[in-house]
Amino acid sequence: QVQLVESGGGLVQPGGSLRLSCTASRDIFSGWTMAWYRQAPGKQREFVAHITRSGQATYVDYVKGRFTISRDNDKNTIYLQMNSLKPEDTAVYSCNRPSSLVVWGQGTKVTVSS
Repeated sequence: QVQLVESGGGLVQPGGSLRLSCTASRDIFSGWTMAWYRQAPGKQREFVAHITRSGQATYVDYVKGRFTISRDNDKNTIYLQMNSLKPEDTAVYSCNRPSSLVVWGQGTKVTVSS
């Protein structure tokens, strides 16, 4: 039973933009804070941003001002708008529920390269 589905990744040049989506099953999403994470090649998964059910967002320092997390509670979906992308943003991006993790989805790969 697939519970988290990420999409929107791809290859983009430095300075470009992408919008990622994560759709969760209702029992995972409803009323919970949701988060984006990323895992770069050869590195551990790291936190990127989270958003509370009321829409308050928190970001890791190195994406502040470039990334924007949002959510659509009617669609059980969170988004990550990524602007001014850098090569170091290259990673597989995944979503989850930070206070009570569930099985990870397949993630969506973002490659920033010229």
